[in-house]
Amino acid sequence: MDSEIQLISDGDGLAVNAESTAVKEFLVSEDLWSSSKDLGQRFKSILGTGAVVAQAGSEIAANSCRWLKMTEESAHQVNKYGLRKATKTGLPTGVVLGRKGGQIGTFLEFAKGPGSLLSPAMLSGVAGIMAQAAMQQSMAEITAYLARIDEKIDDVLRAQRDQVLSRMDGADFVIEDAMTVRDSVRRVDEITWSTVQDTPGKIGDTQAYALRQLNGLAKKMERKSKIGDLAKTAKEAESEVQMWLFVLARCFYLQDAFDMLRLGRVLDASPDDLDGHRLGLKAARQKRLDAISQATEHLIARMDAAAHRANTKLLWHPTTSPVVVHSRNNVATGVHDFHGLLGIESGRQSLEARRWMDAAAEARDKALENAGPAAAGIAVGGVALALKVLHDRRRKG
Repeated sequence: MDSEIQLISDGDGLAVNAESTAVKEFLVSEDLWSSSKDLGQRFKSILGTGAVVAQAGSEIAANSCRWLKMTEESAHQVNKYGLRKATKTGLPTGVVLGRKGGQIGTFLEFAKGPGSLLSPAMLSGVAGIMAQAAMQQSMAEITAYLARIDEKIDDVLRAQRDQVLSRMDGADFVIEDAMTVRDSVRRVDEITWSTVQDTPGKIGDTQAYALRQLNGLAKKMERKSKIGDLAKTAKEAESEVQMWLFVLARCFYLQDAFDMLRLGRVLDASPDDLDGHRLGLKAARQKRLDAISQATEHLIARMDAAAHRANTKLLWHPTTSPVVVHSRNNVATGVHDFHGLLGIESGRQSLEARRWMDAAAEARDKALENAGPAAAGIAVGGVALALKVLHDRRRKG
């Protein structure tokens, strides 16, 4: 028997709604089953909420709904079905006709009847749950990132980091408590919500402080002109940047957790407003990403300039110039990984520290080019002598 499989996308993830066997067969056929997650009780909860309750038929109540994070690969696989934006919700959605044995048949742009498909009111609820699922996925990824970075922060910087993060400890405690209660009662009631309402201020203050520190590091790099000073500042920036990226990641974790609770509260208290809150939170998150992108890209630009300047001075600073380039590459790698964690597009390109002999050869060639025919022999001899002295000095350290 054929079954209708409803696909719903919000740009960040994909939800697949249908009878449980049809859902699995569709995801397996698209090689997406292993990366999907069951929305479980949260999906069932929207069928008894607000304006949705009267429209939840027995077929819908028996359905399964699974979610997966939209990646470049999964987006390519799903886009072939040509999802269309629903008029009332603005969500890209569509219906695939699944056939017995897991074969996927015709794509139906519009549902023919109520059947087992979600109505526009239900779609809004599912979109809210999809947003929560995306936040939960982000939190899991950030947790793994924090564990990796924490091992690389030395004791001195950890003490400074702990002092900064202590401002968020209170917010962390109340948010985790609220999420525990939510998981227990399966909703965000008024009492639970009242305990977390003031946490965004603490999170925002800490994020702003971390961004100021990154901007300060960029300005510090810009002010240094001597290669020795640049090398010292660049080396310090390696650990400093890592620490502030750690702080920013922690801010995003807590903000995602708070936003999950906020959507849960709206779903419980005012489900008709869910679309507006969901889109507002998405826009606010993008603003935070833009602020981070601007600060980190500015820092990398300053370190790029410092690395290029160090390479031009390699002949006279054979030991300190490579330090600047090495530190720049380490910082750029850390920023690139952090951007990938948060979904910020960035292009990282490693810089190579120039070899001392290459710089020496370039100096020789320039001397020959600038010298007249009569002075060529003198120029070659002088440069050769200078290169020997500098080479001997470099070998001695």
